[in-house]
Amino acid sequence: MRFSHYPMSGNADDTITSPSVGSLSEIEVLPDQPKYVCSLSAELVAKAREQLQEKPEWRLRDVQALRDMVCKDYPNLGTCLDDAFLLKFLRARKFDYDRALQLLVNYHCCRRSWPEVFTNLKPSAIKPVLESGFVTVLSHLDTEGRHVVCIRPDRWTPSNYPITENIRAIYLTLEKLIQSEETQDGFPIRIKAVNIVNEPRIFKGIFAVIRPFLKEKIAKRFFLHGSDLSSLHRNLPPWILPEEYGGTAGKLDISSWNELLLASEDDFLYDVSHLAPSNDGSPHDPLTSGEIDEKQCDDSLRSLKTQLYSCY
Repeated sequence: MRFSHYPMSGNADDTITSPSVGSLSEIEVLPDQPKYVCSLSAELVAKAREQLQEKPEWRLRDVQALRDMVCKDYPNLGTCLDDAFLLKFLRARKFDYDRALQLLVNYHCCRRSWPEVFTNLKPSAIKPVLESGFVTVLSHLDTEGRHVVCIRPDRWTPSNYPITENIRAIYLTLEKLIQSEETQDGFPIRIKAVNIVNEPRIFKGIFAVIRPFLKEKIAKRFFLHGSDLSSLHRNLPPWILPEEYGGTAGKLDISSWNELLLASEDDFLYDVSHLAPSNDGSPHDPLTSGEIDEKQCDDSLRSLKTQLYSCY
């Protein structure tokens, strides 16, 4: 079993690109873009300013800057250009325009290059995975206001469906979590901690071999607790954990999250209107036009697959 935290804030050691000089009055807002309305509390606005370099007075200007870069460098990317959507990528890269753009391109490369995961990707398509209890989200937030995702590999029976169905379920769960502005950190989402319990002895040996190849800050986020639930409770307070893991929050309930995810089917229907039209007015795929470096896509896809397959 594995627990992971998904916060709003990023890492303090990321490089920051300062926004260029300009004023909101100089921004040309595209006519069909929904206007962004901030839903963050005053406390979270202050937190975003401190940790993400997000300044409310510059926010729309920064979003417009990223939108301009997309339109100039990747006119046929076929991405959503809404303020709220682009803001996710800016926040994930602490408003570094270049890195936010790269993340956005990687996001679309992965979606288009991995059809067995992203084709027909909607909650109703992964209902058997949800019903198995393989992945769910705990009802309570942790002490930092972060969601806790619970993944239970022992609930997967390989003869029932392929491993890619589990990955689809994890992806949809993370996508749903970042729809809330209070918890979004762009996508791929940042994992602040991975707590593993009841792992077999061989896993510890495998992890000992892998650990030297991980970045130090990533390696420090993995915690192997074995059967010692008191060790787990030092990272996750018992009051947010279900009884199965020594907590006081009652039996693990998977129905609430399943119902929430299945009820949001429309949120995951791919909107072809987001595709930029080519000269003849038809949707245009930048992957076939050569506008995105193939090696870049391969590297991005390999990275995502490594992250997701590491769940098993």
